[in-house]
Amino acid sequence: MMLGALRGDRRDVIRRVIGVVLLVAATVVAAMSAAGLADADRLTTAVVSVLAGSAVTLGFAIGPPVTASIDPLDPRRFAVIGPEPRPLAGALILAGFLSVPVLVTLTLGVSLAVAWGAQGASAVASVASVVLGLTTCVLFARVSMALGALVQRPRQSRELVSVYLIAVLVVVVPIGVFLGSLEWRGAVPTQLASAAEILSWTPIGAAWAIGLAPTAGAAVGSLVVALATMAVLVLAWFALVRVLLTTTRRPAAVRERGGLGWFALLPGTPGGAVAARSLSYWLRDRRYIVNVVIVPIAAVVSTVPLLVAGVPFELAVLLPVPIMALFFGWLPHNDLAYDSTALWMHIASGVRGIPDRVGRLVPVLLIGIPILAVSLPLAIVAHGRWAVFPAMVGVCAALFLGGLGLSSISSVLAPYAVSRPGDSPFQQPQRTGSGGVVAQGLVMLGAMLTALPAGWLTWQAIGGATIDSVLALWVGVGAGAFVLVVGIGLGAVVYERRATRLMEFAEAT
Repeated sequence: MMLGALRGDRRDVIRRVIGVVLLVAATVVAAMSAAGLADADRLTTAVVSVLAGSAVTLGFAIGPPVTASIDPLDPRRFAVIGPEPRPLAGALILAGFLSVPVLVTLTLGVSLAVAWGAQGASAVASVASVVLGLTTCVLFARVSMALGALVQRPRQSRELVSVYLIAVLVVVVPIGVFLGSLEWRGAVPTQLASAAEILSWTPIGAAWAIGLAPTAGAAVGSLVVALATMAVLVLAWFALVRVLLTTTRRPAAVRERGGLGWFALLPGTPGGAVAARSLSYWLRDRRYIVNVVIVPIAAVVSTVPLLVAGVPFELAVLLPVPIMALFFGWLPHNDLAYDSTALWMHIASGVRGIPDRVGRLVPVLLIGIPILAVSLPLAIVAHGRWAVFPAMVGVCAALFLGGLGLSSISSVLAPYAVSRPGDSPFQQPQRTGSGGVVAQGLVMLGAMLTALPAGWLTWQAIGGATIDSVLALWVGVGAGAFVLVVGIGLGAVVYERRATRLMEFAEAT
C-alpha cells in the first residue's frame, strides 16, 4: 500500500515524492536538533522531550479526523476474506508501525534517547520511553481513524470548515498566548517546566517523560499512566474492529445532498437532528445571538466595580472568565421555551429524553468552549502567574458543566414564557408567577455550589499553594462532569414524563 502511493497520475506522484522529500529533510533537521540536546542541561532536555513528544502524540490522535485522511488499513477492506476480529486487530496494530509518520517519529525518538543517555538516563528507561511513546502514537492513530470510519464522511461544507477553525482556535490560541508570555532568560521558564510536569501525567505525554524523569517515583508514575493509556487504547481498538466488521455502511448519497447545512454535517440520529436544529437557531435567531453577545460584555463590565472598590488588578482580572462560564452554563436553562410551537416536532416524532437533552447542549458547547479557551489564557497573562491556570480551568469547568447539567433539568421542569420568534429579544412577555425567577436563581446557585470546592482550592492556589492548583483542576472537572451527567439523566426522565404538559405550555405561550 505504501508503494502504491507512488503509482497513478504523474502529478499526484510528483506531489507525493516532493512531500516525502520535504518530510525527510524536516526529520533530519529535527533529529539533529534533538541530538543537540545532549549539550543542554537536564531540565531543558526533559522539558523539550515531554513537550515535543506530547505534540507528536496529539498530532497522531487528532490529525486523521481533522485532515479527513483515508485509512489504508481500514478493517472493512479485509472483510471480503472473512477474518476473525481479534487476529485482524492485532495484525493491523503491527502493520500500523509501517508508515512514514511512524518512521519519522521513530527517528525523533532515537535522537531524544541519545540525548537522554548523555544526561545520564539508563538505557532501559530510554528504550522503554521510546517504545511506549511510539506504540501510543500508533494506537491513537488506529483508534482515531476507526472512530472517523464509523461516521459517514461529510462534505466540506461551511459548517465543517467552521468546526475545524474552532478546533484550531481552541488549541492554537491558548498555546500561543502561553508561549508569548514566557520570559526566556537563559533557562527554561518555570511555567514551561510546570506545563511539562503536568503533561508527564497525561496520556499524551507520560511515555515521553519516563526516559529523563527527575525521580524514580515520577518515572514509575509516568510508566503506570503510559501502560494504562495503552491498555485502554488496545481495548478500544479491538472493540472498534469488531464493530466495523459487523456494521453495514449507510449509503452516502443521501448525506451528499446540498443545502442541508448542519443536518448534513451531524450524524443522522435523533440527537444529531436536535443538535443541528438547535445550531441553526443559535446562529440565526437574534434572541440567542443577543444572549451570547451580552455574556462577555457583562463579564468584563463586572470587574469595574471591583477595581473602583480597590481590589488589586491581578485578582479582579481573574473574575470575568468564571462569570462567562457561569452564564454560558446558565443560557440553556429555558431552551424549550424558545422553540415555541416548533416543540411539537420533538414530541410528535417520539424523540427520547437523552437525545433531546444532549442535542440542545451542543450549540452552547460549540460557542462557549472556544470563548473560554481564548479568554482564560489572556486573563492568566494579565494576572501574571501561570501556576493558577489549572485551578482556573477547574473552576470554569465546574461552573460551565454544572450549569449545563442543571439547565437540562430546569428547561423541562420549570419553563417560562419568553419573547416569541421574530420579536425583539429585549421584549419580555408578562408572567403570572415567579417560577421563572426561581428557576434562574436555582440554576445559578447550583452551579456556584458545584464550583465551591474548586473555588476554595483555587483561592489557596492564588495564595501560593501550587499543589492545590492541580487538585482544583480535577475537583472542578469531576464535579462539573458529575452534575452534567446527572442533570442530563434527570432532565431526560422529566422530559419524557412531562411531554404533554410541555406541549400545552408551548401552545399557550
